[in-house]
Order: sequence, then structure tokens, then C-alpha cells
Amino acid sequence: MDNNGQMHIDYLIGIAIFLVSIIFVFSYTAGLFTPFQSNSDEVTLIADRVSTNIIEQNMSAGKAGATTLLNGTRVNDLFNYTDSNYQNTLVWLGMDGTYLKYDLNITYEDTAGTVIRSAGETLPVNGNIGQTIRVVLIRDEKTGNTSQAIIAVRVW
Repeated sequence: MDNNGQMHIDYLIGIAIFLVSIIFVFSYTAGLFTPFQSNSDEVTLIADRVSTNIIEQNMSAGKAGATTLLNGTRVNDLFNYTDSNYQNTLVWLGMDGTYLKYDLNITYEDTAGTVIRSAGETLPVNGNIGQTIRVVLIRDEKTGNTSQAIIAVRVW
């Protein structure tokens, strides 16, 4: 009789297989329900695409290599257009489709977090909201002064 208190290799292998199978079952069942929980990745990608479109193509000051330098006049024009023509803005940005329609909110804040301008719909209380925040420089075209700002694009 062996009284050394050693574990048999069969017992050790059995425990290892049991633990690996329990880990596999828990990780697999958690992944089963993920597609039905939210569309947060989808709306975040749309928010990123919209922010790239409006910041780098529509509000840019046009300097090569300076994609975060914005023309102050174009910034004001975009906010005015979005406020007065919200539905046309959604169509222009490709967010008003046949099957899916998204809502949009664009916020312009200073670096202290004070909201200077906001355009679009008010944010919903619940639901998935995709958000992209960009730190930019806005140049006043009359004086030539630049100020740092935060542009937040939210989509739901």
C-alpha cells in the first residue's frame, strides 16, 4: 500500500478536462446572446464615420496635414444648417435609409466642458448611443485666432 499522499495522474487529468469544459461552456453561452443585446458597435462606427465626414471634409480649414484645424465660419454654417434642416442633414450623411434610420446630435464644447453649440435631436434617456469625440482647433476667420474645442458626434 502506498501512503505517500500523491495524486494519481488520472485524477489530475480528469479535473483538468472538467475545468476546461466548464470554462468553454460559460464562454460559449455568453457569446450566444451578445448579438441580441445591443447595436452599440454599429452606432459607434456610424458616429465615427459621420465625425470624419463633417470634420475632415466639411469643416476643415483646408490646410494639408492639418485635419483638426477647422474653419470657424464652416463650423457655424454646419450647426445652422443642421438646426434648420435636420432631415436633410440625415439624408446628406446617409443616416436616413429605407430600413434603418438613425438620429444625430453634434455638440461643440470648449475645453472646460461648457457647451457652446448643439445641433440635432436631444439625447434619449435610454438606448445605445454611439459617440465619437474629437479635439480640434477652430480658427476665427475674421481675427485669425484659434481656440481649442471638443466636437462630440452622437448617433442612436
